[in-house]
Amino acid sequence: MTAGPSRLSLWAPVVACMALIFGLSSMSSPPSPGAVNDKVLHFAAYGGLAALCLRATSGGRLAGLTLRAGLLAWAVATAYGATDEFHQHFVPHRTSDIADLAADAAGAAAAVGLLGASGIIARSRGGMPPR
Repeated sequence: MTAGPSRLSLWAPVVACMALIFGLSSMSSPPSPGAVNDKVLHFAAYGGLAALCLRATSGGRLAGLTLRAGLLAWAVATAYGATDEFHQHFVPHRTSDIADLAADAAGAAAAVGLLGASGIIARSRGGMPPR
């Protein structure tokens, strides 16, 4: 039996994504595609963060996804979104916005839901029990 991925290899991408979000949030005028709505960017960024969190909480196995792992991944991504909105309150020319937090939470929920459904399919096809 081989050992699974280390905690470092599971959580380092989460921390790197959070650092990238923090860096962009620290800019008074962050780069962004001109025609893309701000809420879409929040949805995508926090969907990506939640996907990385879900990878970490499920031990790196798609078939290892559980309701607990999904809820934890969503909670971590959404809580980070809340701290990011608080952080932006102190950045010149930036504001805290509850609608941004809603987009963060929705993006995280969509990613967790999509990957959770993929996990259910993976288990049903491979006969792998959830961990």
